[in-house]
Amino acid sequence: MEKVFLLGGLRSHIGLAGGMFKTSPAEELAAAVLRKVMEKYPCALQADGLVCGNAVGTGGNITRLAALKAGLPVHIPALTLDMQCASAAASIELAMTKIGSGMADVLIAGGFESTSMQPTRVYAKADPRYTEAGFTVAQFSPDTTSAKVMLEGAERTCQKYGFTREELDAFAVRSHQLARKAREEKRLQDVVVSVFGSEHDEGIRDRMSPKLASRMPKLFTAEEVAALCKEQRNETESGGKSDSKSGAESESGAGRLNETNTVAPLLTAANACLTNDGAAFVILVSQKALEKYHLLPEAELLAGFEWGVDPCYSPEGAIETGAGLLQRCGLQPEEIDVFEYNEAFAVISALFARKHPELAERYCPWGGALAYGHPYGASGAILLLHLWQELKQRNGRLGLLSIAGAGGLGTALLVKNLRK
Repeated sequence: MEKVFLLGGLRSHIGLAGGMFKTSPAEELAAAVLRKVMEKYPCALQADGLVCGNAVGTGGNITRLAALKAGLPVHIPALTLDMQCASAAASIELAMTKIGSGMADVLIAGGFESTSMQPTRVYAKADPRYTEAGFTVAQFSPDTTSAKVMLEGAERTCQKYGFTREELDAFAVRSHQLARKAREEKRLQDVVVSVFGSEHDEGIRDRMSPKLASRMPKLFTAEEVAALCKEQRNETESGGKSDSKSGAESESGAGRLNETNTVAPLLTAANACLTNDGAAFVILVSQKALEKYHLLPEAELLAGFEWGVDPCYSPEGAIETGAGLLQRCGLQPEEIDVFEYNEAFAVISALFARKHPELAERYCPWGGALAYGHPYGASGAILLLHLWQELKQRNGRLGLLSIAGAGGLGTALLVKNLRK
């Protein structure tokens, strides 16, 4: 296999749904960032293609539309990949394989999303799932068509491992505090660009504290959580589904029912990420391209890995996929200098901390998605950009990113800093 290098990349500021990018369709947001990429990295005009993720857009090959709007040469092909939250990371992994196999020398990869512009879709009338109101959330598992499927999976996972709300809220507070510090120190200024007049990431809450987090509204009632836990117990007792093999041991089985047959809800507006708009792209190149265009690479992408878990506990995908990549590469967690896991929910951070308490300082050291936001189709590329900057500024050698996706999936990437 040929070596695959990271030349660089850029992301937009990350907006809240209905916020600063509320009138910008996903393809326009992507095009605006792509134009900045072309300005900073002229070799993008010689790209062999674009491979980008998008999860809740209007459908079709929206990456091609974005490329044309950005003014990329018409001969450059484009591919849109949908692995939901893991879409951008999977797109980067696909670009890695194309360059590694000698099929391409320069590729743009990443993703973009606009939840502000997320369309409502309608099943065909002959489909038993048809409703006149339509739907915005696709079906990810044979077990449910719930629009809250990702939130339900996160709540189940919180209950399964016996976390408390205080534990989960602590990770939300940590994320906002670290993100605020990184912003004040301008840690990400080399990879964040302003588009449509944006000035900052909208999700970072400067005043986030344990007291504020404790006041945030719960996302489920006790009765709803009890029903989720009952389903879990029934499946376990019937042998229908087995526990995931994550290294973080389950403590509470199906949640702790009290004398009123209810369970304390754990998921809140603080420890679950909001919905966001954003775009992020990286440029990957071969050794041949480095020599041809006289380029200096920033990092080398060493390996990628994908894995599946029970979709009812989709947050486990980030933990298990990261562990699987380390195992495949023959590495110990202690050899990794920085971990960038997409903390769409604080339970992902809590699972990592329980499994690797000695590595807590290396985990999302500048904060994660609970603060910055999680524009689904772009998040994997955002993680890579942050990881690259963290490795370079902390003088680290190896970094690992991992992200869970709807349907019980995960994608992980191993990165080597070449500026150490």
